Amino acid sequence: MTYDVLTLGRISVDVYPNDIGVPLADVTSFGKYLGGSATNVAVAAARHGRAAGVITKVGDDDFGTFLERELDKFGVDRTLVARDDSLQTPVTFCAIQPPEDFPLYFYGRFPMAPDWNIEPDALDLDAIRGAGIFWSTVTGLSREPSRSAQIAAHEARPVEALSAGQHTILDLDYRPMFWDSVEQAREQVARVLPYATVAIGNDTECAVAVGEGTPDEQADRLLAAGVQIAVVKLGPEGVMAKTRTERIVSAPVPVQTANGLGAGDSFGGAFCHGLLAGWPLEQVLDFANAAGAIVASKVACSDAMPTTAEVISLLAERGRTVPNSQKDLV
Repeated sequence: MTYDVLTLGRISVDVYPNDIGVPLADVTSFGKYLGGSATNVAVAAARHGRAAGVITKVGDDDFGTFLERELDKFGVDRTLVARDDSLQTPVTFCAIQPPEDFPLYFYGRFPMAPDWNIEPDALDLDAIRGAGIFWSTVTGLSREPSRSAQIAAHEARPVEALSAGQHTILDLDYRPMFWDSVEQAREQVARVLPYATVAIGNDTECAVAVGEGTPDEQADRLLAAGVQIAVVKLGPEGVMAKTRTERIVSAPVPVQTANGLGAGDSFGGAFCHGLLAGWPLEQVLDFANAAGAIVASKVACSDAMPTTAEVISLLAERGRTVPNSQKDLV
């Protein structure tokens, strides 16, 4: 199968409280969802009609079965999803205390989780080479053998071998609990950054990758490292994308935040869709920004990923630019 978007990395069962605004100690009931940043990006891309797949591993248990069923439900190809009978499927708990407090608690991930146990020789390198967009996350570099698998995947896809319209995106997703130090993370990022055409991260993640500085300074360092598009999320000020010839800032799309988790993954899948559609970068950024806002306004992550029509509707409602090829959806 040839993928429009193929992601590599984390998968888990996300367990979110049905009781909003209280700490986990006071929660009385929960819902379970498909989770994991790389997997959520594949779901988001599939919601926009893209042929999406994920390379990951689940445990050989009932939670693994649940995740496989959810991938099928969302139309994400799981040909490259394996089972690991030596490890349990991880579970991630979250407390939901809007507007800004959404702490995560990882269970079954330490010292090892199935998606960190992906071996380089198990990769389908032809599928990786052929994907329109190959997406990986920095989290996958934090453990072996996943680290070697990530590096092997990128080495199989050098920038000079990419066809017109192909992109390799590195999600600078940095979670300090997975690393011994910032220096260790920065060292590993430096190994794969030269293979990326796009890098996406917030100010903290960009600082880990290329050092402290203003958003423009960080974007310039990412460009100097070889990427073609540097995307720096600016929090309440929106998001900036910078290339060697243009600098674009997309203003935030204000919503009532229900759960800030998953918004970045929705942004990522929508960004992939717009990039593959060949839209101007300004329209790609606005579209992705709006897609992220929709998920932030809902409790779930994967289940809340919007369709293209839903994103276009929000853009039109807020008086924002609608991509030309999508105006018929409004």
